[in-house]
Amino acid sequence: MEVVQKERWYFMVLVFLPFLKGICADTVPEIETVTIHLQEGMVLDCLCPWDGNLTMVSWTKDPDTNSIAVFHPEFGVATTYHYRERIEFLRTTPMDGSISMKNVTHQDIGVYHCSVQTFPQGPWIRNIQVEDLDEPPEEDKEDSVEAMEVDTYMTAEPSGNLTVECKHDRNDTTVHQAVVEHMAPGQAWVIIGICKRVEGGVLIEDYSDRGQVNCQENLDVSLELSPVTQEDGGVYRCSYSTDAGLQTNTVLVTVPKGGFNFSMFMMYVYLAIATAGLILLTVLLIVLLRRRKKNRRENSRTKLHPTYPPLAAVVGERDLRTSLLRRGLRGMTPPS
Repeated sequence: MEVVQKERWYFMVLVFLPFLKGICADTVPEIETVTIHLQEGMVLDCLCPWDGNLTMVSWTKDPDTNSIAVFHPEFGVATTYHYRERIEFLRTTPMDGSISMKNVTHQDIGVYHCSVQTFPQGPWIRNIQVEDLDEPPEEDKEDSVEAMEVDTYMTAEPSGNLTVECKHDRNDTTVHQAVVEHMAPGQAWVIIGICKRVEGGVLIEDYSDRGQVNCQENLDVSLELSPVTQEDGGVYRCSYSTDAGLQTNTVLVTVPKGGFNFSMFMMYVYLAIATAGLILLTVLLIVLLRRRKKNRRENSRTKLHPTYPPLAAVVGERDLRTSLLRRGLRGMTPPS
């Protein structure tokens, strides 16, 4: 009897479960989206309205689902590289997960999601839409090759070799990480290498497909380019995370157009050598074929007329008789 009652109970739950889900979904309030304008030092407000204990705050940005910034009361703050040294948790109250952002660019436009984990009531979520201004921020206007302040200028010959070196100020500060970026004219920054200080040495993450990133023990960074092409031109930036803050070093590399192309020159040299060798081989074949044809002709003539002396022998005997007659030696006969 109990088994039958349990089966009836399971059946009723399965029947009414979809309706219960629909009712619960209707009672859950929609997450409000707040809109703010993109500006320097903008604040993304995320203040949990109820009391409790905050266990963690996590920020994400569409379309990526990975956290861009995380705050934990015990372990502190962790941010991704793109937002490092740019995001600050305000922490005005114990339940405040708001952040401020500096050095903003147009890449910071989008939808941000703030998730505040609390105890005992659970998570509280808020969405913030960051919209564009009427005109680009001042930081974006200066983020160009022409207007950027450059520390070192270098000129590279096409198809040659070039080593781009970045150094930091050695003022008794510890460098924890060095990031190498490249910005070609008219394009955005691209990370091509990261050097991290780890236990036992330095960890190198090389993302470049145009060169090789090298890191010294003191995290001095160099990039070897071979051979140099037009796409290697632009600004290279090395950002050093130190105890004293963020240090940057920029290098502008110029690759002249229409320069000497060593690879094309070598290709023309190889082509000329191959052509000369082909011509020489053709001449040798022609000479050998002619000699072979002449020998065959003489052999064929000898086989057809074996009793007749060669033409050269007849002509030589006639000249000898004429010479003897002129000298008055009529009684002598030429040797047979």
